[in-house]
Amino acid sequence: MINDLQHPYLLKRLERLNAIGVALSAERDNSRLLEMILLGAQEITNADGGTLYTITDDKHLKFEIMSNKTLNISLGGTTDKPIPFLPLPLYLEDGRPNLTTVAAYATLNNKTVNIANAYEVEDFDFSGTRRFDAKTGYRSQSFLTIPMKNHESEVIGVLQLINAIDVDTGEIIPFSVANQSLVESLASQAAVAMTNHNLIEGLKSLFEAFIELIADAIDQKSPYTGGHCRRVPELTMMLTQAAINTQSGPLKDFNLNENEFYELKVASWLHDCGKVTTPEAVMDKPTKLSSIFDRIQLIDERFELLKQQAECDMLKQQLLLLRNNTNNIDLQDRFAELDLTLNAFKVKCDQDRVFLRRANIGSELMTQEDQQRVRDISMLTIIDGEGKSTPFLSENELYNLGIVRGTLTAEERQVINNHIVVTINMLESLPYPKSLQRVPEYACGHHERMDGKGYPKGLTREQMSIPARVMGIADIFEALTSKDRPYKKAKTLSESLAILGRMKVDHHIDPDLFDIFIREKIYLKYAQQFLEQEQIDEVDHTQIPGYQP
Repeated sequence: MINDLQHPYLLKRLERLNAIGVALSAERDNSRLLEMILLGAQEITNADGGTLYTITDDKHLKFEIMSNKTLNISLGGTTDKPIPFLPLPLYLEDGRPNLTTVAAYATLNNKTVNIANAYEVEDFDFSGTRRFDAKTGYRSQSFLTIPMKNHESEVIGVLQLINAIDVDTGEIIPFSVANQSLVESLASQAAVAMTNHNLIEGLKSLFEAFIELIADAIDQKSPYTGGHCRRVPELTMMLTQAAINTQSGPLKDFNLNENEFYELKVASWLHDCGKVTTPEAVMDKPTKLSSIFDRIQLIDERFELLKQQAECDMLKQQLLLLRNNTNNIDLQDRFAELDLTLNAFKVKCDQDRVFLRRANIGSELMTQEDQQRVRDISMLTIIDGEGKSTPFLSENELYNLGIVRGTLTAEERQVINNHIVVTINMLESLPYPKSLQRVPEYACGHHERMDGKGYPKGLTREQMSIPARVMGIADIFEALTSKDRPYKKAKTLSESLAILGRMKVDHHIDPDLFDIFIREKIYLKYAQQFLEQEQIDEVDHTQIPGYQP
């Protein structure tokens, strides 16, 4: 032990051990981490080969990394070359511990196994190793097998080194006590790094699952916006990557690193989280008169009642004429006149009924003439069950049918718009790590406009980050092409891009991102994944408002 510690290479190996330990703590990629552990162990012990195993949930040792310098073998890890060996069972089929395999023995007994010559050992089964040697001409002689334990002394992996090589003679030698101590120290550091990595990845997976759960809950809350929270992130990532890749124009220097890209992805998943507080009756309002049910049905019945009451009035007039006709005057012309008046009234009722049904859908802009016609219809009266004259439309029905665009009143629109305020409050209340601190800013800007006329903060283009502007386009385009909105049919690509182009002209959306969206055909990539085939029509770039091919 003393002579070994005085070896001239030991200090260098200690320094290398420290360097590897520092590198392990900084590595975030699991494959590179495992590879670094094995190659580092080989380096400080001058081992010719080695294998790193991890323990699976079903109590097997999984081959993660294999390396052998002499045979020029490098499998697993970052090589993308699979290891063609089945996992080693820790327990036999009858439930007994597998103590004849060195790696399994070291795991089950939580102890290091140092074998000077595998060909002289009888306690372990090396028959597979000997077959491998016979096939390749290799000689697997010295073995050092070390369990990797986490902070709870639980074995999470096994590091096995093969054939220590003497630096002076090149001969295979046993693994020294000092080398064993160094690798045990490395294995301990490696186990901590692996545990930290697994913990970070586990928390990250839990976080992602949670935000996707929120998005799914919002999508399932409304059958009319189902999938919106899932599609917007996809479109956001597509456009962002295209902006990163562009080599010319105002955005040629735009870039996001891996953490920033992930930050935007999280924000896009959470951009509508405030909708969990939005009442379904408002969010799902398919027509202007919808409440518990669509009250247009009541108006249909009123029109029928109105026609019946008009017919009764006519019949009463005819009966009165007959009673007062003491001189037996021919009343045929007068009766015909009353019939014509009634028929004209019925035709007018049917026309007004069709008009209100169309207005109730809210898919078209209500002109001033249309709004006046609604008011004129409301002036009609019907006789209720008590014989009293009542307005044909209630004040609430008149107010709703007069909505200029869409199906929501100003108050309901405010309720919908309030979701972004709730989103801001929710997201800004969370204790983000440094790498996610811009999530609220990215997520809460998709209703802002470049000219400062958006909401909730009235931000201008200069006050918004590029990722936030990306989300604005993604949110709008998804809504335009969505096939599940209650108040409109799904628009084609050309229709949607024409509207988006007008939004660019009106300073609603970012012009540079819009140009990339069109030029790189992000709309088509998105359409091929998420739109119905009948929506994917031919797009003529020269016909898109605000775009110069």
